[in-house]
Amino acid sequence: MDFPLIRLGGLAIATALALSLAAAGLALASRQGRDAARLVAARNAVLAVAALLSFGMAILIHAFVISDFSVAYVAQNSNLSLPVLYKITATWGAHEGSLLLWAWYLGVLSAAAVLIHWRDHPLSMPWIIATLALVQAGFLALIVFLSNPFATLAPLPPDGRDLNPLLQDPGLAFHPPVLYLGYVGFAVPFAFAVAAMMRAHVGTEWVSAVRRWVLFAWTALTSGIIFGGYWAYYELGWGGYWAWDPVENASLMPWLAGTALMHSMMAQDRRHMFRLWNAFLVVATFLLTLLGTFLVRSGVLTSVHAFATDPARGGYILAFMVVAMGAGFGLLIWRAESLESDAGVESPLSREAGLLANNVLLMIAALIVVIGTLFPLAVELATGDKISVGAPYFNHVMVPLMLGVMVLMALGPSVPWRAMPGDRFTRIMRLPGAAALVALAAGLAMGARDATTLAAMTIIAFAATATLADIGRAIAARARVGGTGWGRAALAATLQGRRRMGGLIVHFGMVLIGAGMIGSGLFQQAQTVHLRPGEAAAIHGYEVRLDGVEDTTGPNWQGKLARFSILRDGAVVDTMLPEQRFYELRGMATTETAIRSELAGDLYIFFGDEDAGAVVAQIYWNPLIGLVWLGWMVVLAGSFLSLTEAGALRRRVPRAQPSEVAAE
Repeated sequence: MDFPLIRLGGLAIATALALSLAAAGLALASRQGRDAARLVAARNAVLAVAALLSFGMAILIHAFVISDFSVAYVAQNSNLSLPVLYKITATWGAHEGSLLLWAWYLGVLSAAAVLIHWRDHPLSMPWIIATLALVQAGFLALIVFLSNPFATLAPLPPDGRDLNPLLQDPGLAFHPPVLYLGYVGFAVPFAFAVAAMMRAHVGTEWVSAVRRWVLFAWTALTSGIIFGGYWAYYELGWGGYWAWDPVENASLMPWLAGTALMHSMMAQDRRHMFRLWNAFLVVATFLLTLLGTFLVRSGVLTSVHAFATDPARGGYILAFMVVAMGAGFGLLIWRAESLESDAGVESPLSREAGLLANNVLLMIAALIVVIGTLFPLAVELATGDKISVGAPYFNHVMVPLMLGVMVLMALGPSVPWRAMPGDRFTRIMRLPGAAALVALAAGLAMGARDATTLAAMTIIAFAATATLADIGRAIAARARVGGTGWGRAALAATLQGRRRMGGLIVHFGMVLIGAGMIGSGLFQQAQTVHLRPGEAAAIHGYEVRLDGVEDTTGPNWQGKLARFSILRDGAVVDTMLPEQRFYELRGMATTETAIRSELAGDLYIFFGDEDAGAVVAQIYWNPLIGLVWLGWMVVLAGSFLSLTEAGALRRRVPRAQPSEVAAE
């Protein structure tokens, strides 16, 4: 690559920083003197920033593809023998590139938000543009001055250091990009909330406008978390997908707050309730996305002393968070009086009461995750001692909370707004209650005696039945009204009531995910075996026989492959080939698990060391784990259905011209 092209990439990012600051200034200045031209200029600057960041991102990807080791970031995270797919994904595989991905997403989503809402929300547009542009400028300043992915090396190295072997996996093509899309997606609702508070127009207008954005960001964040869990499941070799690692928690915190926000907005849109709470949730969710970025990209998760390695970078990110927190919560305090709700909860048997309880549980869960993640860092900072807060703590407090959320998730759609007669509620809950009792009896018959296990099985059955019953009632009502059969009624109920049906499908998907988590977590079978060729181990009705160990090679690694024959009733039904790989340039070893999936669960083999002619292997049976991945696909389908409802997810306000921006 020619050196000037790399310089063009750096120049594009620097220009984007200048234009972001200009967009913020022009947008704010447009409110003075009813200057529509300034607002149009601010809009055009936002569009130019998106184009410049797209150009810069393309240049960095190109540098990786052609192995341009004059670029320091490329030399540190690639090499000549790295497959092309991983050269592309290495673009966001480390600090500098992932921040550029963050900024690029924000540029594109900011441009999309401005174009989509330009005519519908002209009076809020100055504040929306200014907020998005200032957030963009904050990230671009970090990239330009402290984390520049276009910095060059001299002299030119003959080869690169290679990408971290754990990242040399197709999962890197999906997990970080989708996760970051979820993070950045919450910036748009944040900008609308800031605009509403600055204008003291805190009714339903901004909530109706951002509901799709919240659902879009939540869906992307959910998908990113699931991708990460699946990646960890098949790549790391410990038989699970969630270890309450701080990096995992960094994505869970905004997910919990975003889930609360997505539900709570319904009450404001329908009953003008929870206005202060919704504004708080928008601010909190956005700040938690920044916290997640700070934790993962500052080096602080490795040690608080990582700041000593690059105190400027970590200090800047921390200062940026403090400024964002002060601005967001300062606005909430300033507008607290105008954010008071017009209505209150009238009955405990009402949808708004269920939403409130749901929100309380979700935010308690988010607070627990924040405390459990940050407490070890605070202890190390204060005392120098390293401690860890692991799965036992989180499971002990989070499982009951999430089971409570699942109960409310099942009840919510069945209960109307304002109030519901007790006898009608009892009648509707008979079938789910019966299913819960059947599940409890089945659990006891299977030998389960642990209270958490029995409660989980009972609640999953209750939630699944309640959700399916809600879907059935919607279809039956459509059949009665239209006088059609169940097939046509189901199609009509789905297409004509996309928001409600989409929400119910999402709920059912979450129930499936919960069932998969409970099944694989509470009923997992695991054993560590030492096998010589020809020897076998038994698990869940299978015989796992080691046939031998073979050498294997890849484009930039050497390794060994263990060949296992899987037998049932004496007949071979499959062959599984777990591997060990060694990457010489990085001096790192990785494992590649072998997984046999079926409806009932996964047979999972991890190939460990060789000991005196025997292979050490870990073998797992993970029952129902496929429901986690199936549930995500159902969630995705329901979210897509809700997103495609034309016009129903946001109320259109009377259109105004940009010249009216200062008319208030």
